[in-house]
Formats: sequence, C-alpha cells, structure tokens
Amino acid sequence: MNTLSVKVTEDIYYIGVNDRETHLFENMWPLDNGVTYNSYLIKDEKSVLLDTVKINKVDLFIEKMEEVLGGTHLDYLVIHHMEPDHSSSIRTILGLYPDVKIVGNKKTKEMLKEFYGIEDQNMIEVKEGDELCIGKRTLKFFMTPMVHWPESMVSYEKCEKILFSQDAFGGFGALNGPIFDDEINWKYYESETRRYYSNIIGKHSKQVQGVLKKLSDLEINMICPVHGPVWRTNPAKIVEEYTKWANYQTEEGVVIVYGSMYGNTATMAETVARQLAEEGIKNIKIYDVSKTHASYIINDIWRYKGLILASCSYNNGLFPAMANLVKVIEMNNIQNHILGICGSYSWSGGGVKTLKQFAECSQYDVIEHMVEAKCSPKKEDLDSLSIIAKEMAKKLRGE
Repeated sequence: MNTLSVKVTEDIYYIGVNDRETHLFENMWPLDNGVTYNSYLIKDEKSVLLDTVKINKVDLFIEKMEEVLGGTHLDYLVIHHMEPDHSSSIRTILGLYPDVKIVGNKKTKEMLKEFYGIEDQNMIEVKEGDELCIGKRTLKFFMTPMVHWPESMVSYEKCEKILFSQDAFGGFGALNGPIFDDEINWKYYESETRRYYSNIIGKHSKQVQGVLKKLSDLEINMICPVHGPVWRTNPAKIVEEYTKWANYQTEEGVVIVYGSMYGNTATMAETVARQLAEEGIKNIKIYDVSKTHASYIINDIWRYKGLILASCSYNNGLFPAMANLVKVIEMNNIQNHILGICGSYSWSGGGVKTLKQFAECSQYDVIEHMVEAKCSPKKEDLDSLSIIAKEMAKKLRGE
C-alpha cells in the first residue's frame, strides 16, 4: 500500500504537498489555512511528471515521486506554469533525471532560462492543439495566456478525459486529509477558493472567459489543478463557480469598508449598516480597512453587489489604508457593483473627494448622495446616511 502518493485513477497519481508554514502567498496574501502545491505523475509506456512544487517542500515531493516510479525512469516533465511555487524544484528533477525531456511552450522555454539558467536543447516545444502520445494515453495541449501568466497552458488527457488545469480552478487552503471533491466539505473551501480567484486570477477575468469558452467543447470527467482539491466527481461545480466569478456575477448584499482614526467614520459605517438592515438587506459585511487584510475584503466585494466605502481624511487626502484598498480594487478590475460613499474630515477634507474621483473613473452604479461629516457626525449627518441606505436597497432589488 502506498503511504505517500494517492491514486487519482489507474496509473495516475497525486504527489502534491501541503504547505502550512508559509505565511504569505506571493509574499502578499495571508495563508491562514495553508496552501497545496499539486503535482501529478502518469505511469504509462512513458512516465510523465506534470508540474513540480515549491522548493521548500521538495524533499517530501521527491519521496512521493520516487515511491510511484519504483526505480523506473522519468521520461517527461510537463511544465504548465512557470511561477516558482510550481517550478522551483525543476533543477532538482533535472539533477535526479538528467535525461528527462521537458515539455512546454515557447514562453516556457524563455522563462526556464531567465529563472533558472536552464537551456535544454532537447525541450519539446508545444503549441495550441499539439499532442504527446505516452502509450495508451495522449496529452493534448491548450494555451491559456494570462490565466494567469503569459506562458500558462493546460493539458487534456484524452483517454480518461482529465484536464490538468495549472492555476485555473485552484484555491487556497491545505488539504487536511481529503484530496478529492467528494471527500471535502465544499463550504469549508468555498470562501478560500473565491479569495484565491478574486486576488490572484480575477484581474484576468476576460482571459478566463476566453479559456472557459475554449474548453467548453471538451468532455471533462476530472479537473486536476495545482492548488486545492482534485475535482474527480463533480468538475462541473468548479467550472460553474469560475464562470460566475469570471463574469462578475454577484449576490444581493453589501460590503461596508471604513477607514477611521478616532471612531467617527466607524460610527457612520455602523449607522448605515443598521439602516440597510432596516431596508431588509440581510447580507451585510463591515470591515475596518486598518485591521483586515485587503484580500479578505476583496473576496467579499467579489461576492456581493453593494459596496460602501467610508473614509476619514488624512493629510489632505484619503486615509492610507483605504487608499491601498482602492488601488487593489482598481488593480483587480472589479466590476458590476453599486457604490456608496461617505466619510469625515477635521479641517481640510480630501477623503470623500478622493473616493468621489475613484467613483467617477469606475464603471460602477454610483449613488449620487454622499455624506461627509466635519469632525464628528451630527444627527443630521447620521440621518442623511439613510438616503444612501435606501438608494442602495432599491438598486439591489432592481427598483
């Protein structure tokens, strides 16, 4: 009985690893629940390794791979994506199996040289629709540029109709025993999968839409991504989720994000939240932008249609933590939202003014009424917030 690797199907093995030690994905996004680096090994007439893992987990990865190979030769290494969390063990593989043939596209070849100084003259360069026969199985390659790097591609195993999807259809979160979709509690992984999409993949949603269309003619029985669970029973579920996210489909609800130094803007945020509840809105999330990492806020913004940004002024401009969030929203090209704005100032203003400039540049449905309180919100300021709440509720209900 294999103790390390897991059979995906006959002769296809999962040899991925969990990383619960790394604090920040790409040194930016918190990994409270860890992350997986998935890799797969096919044993046919030829043996094929599909992607490697981040170098900090290379020892366990090699142990799993050697267990499956059982002393036999490794013939091919398919590189779907060159980001170092999937490629930084390539030199280790070449050291162990110097005759292995690398399979990648033209941009893969360029990045191998630039990242690792690897110039493999025997590399098999594949293009859109090319195939690699490895015995009874054949891999067909599809280019997926900017999902989410320019060299990204996927492969389709034609015999059992398995899609090896690189970062597409992946998510945050270590696999705590269960590996397959029929073993996991999806509710446990859903939010972390959407947080991964909204922060890592989401800015390329237009390209994702194109890839979903390109792959729609394939009969897919299983999806094997390089992060998160393997979808062996219901791959249509994760395709459905990605389709929804890539097309900016949202749920009824409001995310309220505030930046407040001394509690005055926080009071405004709490007030408008209560007024929204009185209007019948049930899904309301409030975030202190100074306390919660932007990735969690972006996750919920991607989910809910309503967004209210409330900020105090700081040095004639926007509160710095709020300014950073706005930049992240712009960077991720988040679309299809209703936007409300409020805030406070002491003498010079600048917070609401800057948010208004952001609103004017966005393609959001902007609530015209904006509330800006001087120093602390007075009764008339708090009462005026009800106009934002009422208008938000009407727009959410399509009235």
